[in-house]
Amino acid sequence: MSEEVIRLDDVWVKYGDLTILEEINLSVQNLDFLGIIGPNGGGKTTLLKVILGLIKPTRGNVKVLGNPPEKSRRFIGYVPQITQFDRNFPVTVLDVVLMGRLGRKGLLGKYGEEDRKVAYKALESVEMLEFEDKQVGKLSGGELQRVLLARALASDPKILLLDEPTASIDEPTKTELYELLKNLNREITIILVSHDIGVISSYVDKIACLNRRLFYHGSKEIDRETIEKTYQCPVDLIAHGVPHRVLRKHKEKVE
Repeated sequence: MSEEVIRLDDVWVKYGDLTILEEINLSVQNLDFLGIIGPNGGGKTTLLKVILGLIKPTRGNVKVLGNPPEKSRRFIGYVPQITQFDRNFPVTVLDVVLMGRLGRKGLLGKYGEEDRKVAYKALESVEMLEFEDKQVGKLSGGELQRVLLARALASDPKILLLDEPTASIDEPTKTELYELLKNLNREITIILVSHDIGVISSYVDKIACLNRRLFYHGSKEIDRETIEKTYQCPVDLIAHGVPHRVLRKHKEKVE
């Protein structure tokens, strides 16, 4: 049997009277590639932060690699959503990737030769080594995502969490990113969250739906009823490629 690396039992997160996550139960096995879909504001980022130990549940239990998440955080690589930043700030690609080593050295620790070797290896794995001296603010959206992924990989993670990694990048770049993640999944457990059903591709092994409550069956198949419960509206989902994931047959148009 595969080793369980993440477990959430009856997890709730509340801010005052506002419930963000409700009765979350989740088991993730080693080398799973789990895609979590759901609408904006459905609690996806909050769920990732619970796994990271950055948000403490109001109720319930969380285990990561058999320990409380804050004790296992050094084994988790995190790729957050791209936020606005000063693109004129003089920081290079290599500088950003080296930040992934801070969890091992502390904020005041100096980078050594080993840190640089790991950073170069991470950049090479995402095909960005030639950009090491380029200013981060000059990168495209897809290039920036690769750099943030390299920063996460520089921590030598056993688990990789990605928050909307394909937002604001074009379709060919999305495909390249999924190919890259699939290769990484040979050695790393991956959880990817998105509000866009369309980005969940055949590369993902398992799919869950989250909108405050989690709908998860431990497989990559999702039915129309689950999607409609998650998005709280009627949904027709048409998939292309193999395997097909068409959730409802469409009536032929009658002329």
